[in-house]
Amino acid sequence: MDEVLKVEEPGLLTTIQDLGRPHAVASGVPPGGAMDRFAHNAANLIAGNEMSAATLECTVRGPRLTAITECVIAVTGADFAIRINGHEAPMWSAIALDSGDELAFGPRRAGARAYIAIAGGVAGDRWLGSLSTYLMVGQGGMGGRPLAAGDVISTAVPAESRVQSGSMPLALRPTYSDHTLRVIGGPHLSRLTSERRAQLFGSVFTLAPDSNRMGYRLDGPRLEVAGPELLSFGLVAGSVQLPSGGQPILLMADHQTAGGYPVVAVLVSASMPVAAQLLPGDELRFEEIDLETALRLRADQRAALASIR
Repeated sequence: MDEVLKVEEPGLLTTIQDLGRPHAVASGVPPGGAMDRFAHNAANLIAGNEMSAATLECTVRGPRLTAITECVIAVTGADFAIRINGHEAPMWSAIALDSGDELAFGPRRAGARAYIAIAGGVAGDRWLGSLSTYLMVGQGGMGGRPLAAGDVISTAVPAESRVQSGSMPLALRPTYSDHTLRVIGGPHLSRLTSERRAQLFGSVFTLAPDSNRMGYRLDGPRLEVAGPELLSFGLVAGSVQLPSGGQPILLMADHQTAGGYPVVAVLVSASMPVAAQLLPGDELRFEEIDLETALRLRADQRAALASIR
């Protein structure tokens, strides 16, 4: 491992994340990992890494880092006004840093989470096969905690070269400003009356303040469901649950692995990056689409990532 970056200021909440631990769900461990996997994957590919490499997930306010040695980085996701040595630098493009260069961020312009990839991948503590930080149990990443001033970021493997690896054109990036989240009907959609179903797909919801990486509570019309109590069943990220009281909950990366609340809709994978960039107070809508359209949208995102290679 090579020490490449020193943390001068950690930002609001900066953690090490990779693609999580989906293999541990059967043991009751949330999958975790990067909230915006498209941005995470794109940053890695632009920096010349495999998508499975760890990145830094920066929430709301980015860190200030100093290069210990020359390295190549890429920053994707939310627009936090990236700056190198005080000068604005491009996102979604590889950037070569020399020893002593400073990577910092200005005021947040849009989105909730930015991702910093380093050529060679970010090193960290591995737990259950993943480097992802799981704050609830203090495992993975940088000792199971957010980054702190004075921390040193190392690469998982030596970077092969300083050649700037790639970039992603604006046209291929997610449209984060469009807060229409595409969903397919969930296993319990039929429990909604026609009136409640029309409200689910025709109303504006607002992200509540008590939202986090586990799930988003949505303020809006109360969507009560009919039918008997359910036995607990397995859950996936993107599930839209309706607990008693009818306030929808959208499950995110650190979601519980099983539950008994009705699931009336499930976000398609192509909408998860947009959901990951929402903050409390943001408004959103659900749009029901068919499986064929969902698969096409996923294929479009995979093609966008493949174009970096």
